[in-house]
Amino acid sequence: MTRQRRFRIAAIPADGVGAEVVAAGRLVLDALAAASGGTFSFEWTEFDWGSDHYAEHGVMMPGDGLETLRDFDAIYFGAVGWPSVPDHVSLWGLRLKICQGFDQWANVRPVHFLPGVVSPLRKADDTELDWVVVRENSEGEYAGLGGRNLSARGAGGEVAVQSALFTEVGCERIIRFAFDLARTRAHKKVSSVTKSNAQQYGMVLWDDTFRRVAGDYPDVETESVLVDAMSAKFVLRPEELSVVVASNLNADILSDLGSALAGSLGLAASANLNPERRFPSMFEPVHGSAPDIAGQGVCNPIGAIGSAALMLDHLGLHQEAARLNKAIEATTGAGVLTPDVGGTATTADVTRAVIGHL
Repeated sequence: MTRQRRFRIAAIPADGVGAEVVAAGRLVLDALAAASGGTFSFEWTEFDWGSDHYAEHGVMMPGDGLETLRDFDAIYFGAVGWPSVPDHVSLWGLRLKICQGFDQWANVRPVHFLPGVVSPLRKADDTELDWVVVRENSEGEYAGLGGRNLSARGAGGEVAVQSALFTEVGCERIIRFAFDLARTRAHKKVSSVTKSNAQQYGMVLWDDTFRRVAGDYPDVETESVLVDAMSAKFVLRPEELSVVVASNLNADILSDLGSALAGSLGLAASANLNPERRFPSMFEPVHGSAPDIAGQGVCNPIGAIGSAALMLDHLGLHQEAARLNKAIEATTGAGVLTPDVGGTATTADVTRAVIGHL
């Protein structure tokens, strides 16, 4: 008999539709495990951290939260943010605290055009488009360095400083990650996103590091593109893209643009990886907590289910990840779509369809 592998997963639904999509993803993963013939299973522990926890305790997660999460095999995250809590408090108090605390420095966001989903991009009708955004996830513009001062000057006199941090170590490891990923793809190309014409220190270091690292990958095509030009390229020439590597802020914005071009942010999956596996990695959809539709049962679970597929891949279940991605494509291809992509299906309808197609 094959020895069963049991994976300990920390589930953090957090806020808004996070609870709905995490529940959907868990149903799919458990169905996949149940059909594995005892090969693997998931042991779930759910944590009630988020804005409700903040309202009761004044913090988004307990002070020993990172220590609690440390021994899990992975973290399955929903969404963070609620109108009652300032966005910078909720984000830094939970998601970014986990990402930085566990040095999850590689954020992977595939841009995948699913069958049955109408893209606002006309080129998608007759051109095969598929690329991935690799985001530096530990420093850059989201390093959290700076402060506010001089409020004693009175109204209009306060000063705020927000510093972007670029280190050669940080730049090199994410750029090498992007090149290694490109080598696994049919189109072996890395597009570096920069703004070194205006940011003459940090982004020039990024550019210099990119050129140096590229020398170790002569088999991979490269280009360096200013972020504004890359925004246009996402729309006008997306067929030229394969792996796009960018700093924390630039990749955050560009990946959302890519998901919108694919049809909806509700489709967007992501992985926050600690590639050295010193800490657990975290997998989450990127659509946010969506307070306007939370609790209505109509949110799109595809982003969370796609994130579950990324988690399976990370856990070494590569065939199961491929099966799940095919089930997602079969579901959207059959027209089982939530309202954000022009359908009438509920969250539960889509979840059942994915499980059926497994």
